[in-house]
Amino acid sequence: MTDAAVAIARQPFGGRLVVLGLGSIGQAVLPLLLRHLAIDAADIVTIDADRALARHAREQGVSFAHERVTAHNLDAVLRACLRAGDFLINLSVDVSSLALIEWCRDHDVLYLDTCIEPWAGGYVDGRLPPAARSNYALREAALALRRAGAPTAVVTQGANPGLVSHFVKQALLDVARASGVPADPPTAREGWAQLARTLGVRTIHIAERDTQVGARRKAQGEFVNTWSVDGFISEGCQPAELGWGTHEHQFPVDARRHDKGSRAAIYLLRPGAATLVRSWTPLAGPQHGYLITHGEAISIADALTLGDPAAPAYRPTVHYAYHPCDDAVLSLLELAERQWRPQPRKRVLKDEIERGIDELGVLLMGPARGAYWFGSQLSIDQARALAPYNSATSLQVAAGVLAGVAWAIRHPRRGVVEPDELPYDEVLALARPYLGDVVGVFTDWTPLQGRAMLFEEDLDHVDPWQFKNFRVT
Repeated sequence: MTDAAVAIARQPFGGRLVVLGLGSIGQAVLPLLLRHLAIDAADIVTIDADRALARHAREQGVSFAHERVTAHNLDAVLRACLRAGDFLINLSVDVSSLALIEWCRDHDVLYLDTCIEPWAGGYVDGRLPPAARSNYALREAALALRRAGAPTAVVTQGANPGLVSHFVKQALLDVARASGVPADPPTAREGWAQLARTLGVRTIHIAERDTQVGARRKAQGEFVNTWSVDGFISEGCQPAELGWGTHEHQFPVDARRHDKGSRAAIYLLRPGAATLVRSWTPLAGPQHGYLITHGEAISIADALTLGDPAAPAYRPTVHYAYHPCDDAVLSLLELAERQWRPQPRKRVLKDEIERGIDELGVLLMGPARGAYWFGSQLSIDQARALAPYNSATSLQVAAGVLAGVAWAIRHPRRGVVEPDELPYDEVLALARPYLGDVVGVFTDWTPLQGRAMLFEEDLDHVDPWQFKNFRVT
């Protein structure tokens, strides 16, 4: 066990811990919480709408409450198991994060989630304009709940969003060191933005490739994934969103801006599950990934903004570039064929995974030294050796949750905070024992390599890091 892990293990928590949602991530997080927090299993309560998950809770020695949390019963359910000083870890889908944050603030309860969720149907309510169904809108609403001295509520602290915000800071320091640019770790938001600008960072991808394969392949009418199927379908059906950089000089014809808030991001008038971009990871090499909306695309772009948000002096373009496991790719294609109506059957791969890795990192592009990928390469065998009830994908998320929970317990009166506001070095030290091989790799790859060989393309050869060069049309 590493020094960081020992430090967590000695950290006491005197309250009760409630985990809302016992799906793949809830099951993955429980062993880490029991291992690293000085808390009795009897003081952990799990809540889920699936009664069958009671057996898993019993195996872990924790309590289980069979409840489907709605706007009507939220207060009653939470009052029954939470009191001042307790901690709510929200790993659910279809439960409003905003409602939970407000409840926890009013009842002096700590809070953490891995994404900002609306009530059921909020992601795909066709009566709402695309801007209202965006992660940008959800983030703005969550940040509006900030109150000085309120109990800590860490939002979007999983793997991505979450750990990747800390990867970006470590990657910036690595690039500075390799480029001979003197750089102590900045102590304020503006310092990180200035460092990114000095290094010439123009575009940042959250570049991920999942190669995990199950023993039984996807069947027709089935959505298969290595993490929450409902969560993936929901975010895949949202508008594609990306932080919009100051170096971009061609605005996409199907893009729209927001007229209030941070102004850090734009959205496309198409779902992320139908939007492909060119990207790169060390083991996979060049790949096409889905531009799925994620909170980190907005928060990282916002955190690295210099000047007036409406007319900034500097901001990088930031977005997700996700190549999920092969069965999930097939599932997305079938979902599109069904006009975004979910398949009748869902299956999350975990125990049946035979091989593969989840390669999750950030790709910083623009520096003279070359593009730089920094992140986690975690295999299914490594994940199983590190913690039970996990796949490579779930353990990366669980590591981010563990680090966020530990930080919040030590800093209980910070109000609503995002990953970009947490100390990157502390979070990475806590999470790193569960991330497998953590590597940083330079590459000479650009989205122009090998292009226009068979057909003429409309490319910007002057600046390879223009979004038009990444987008697959």
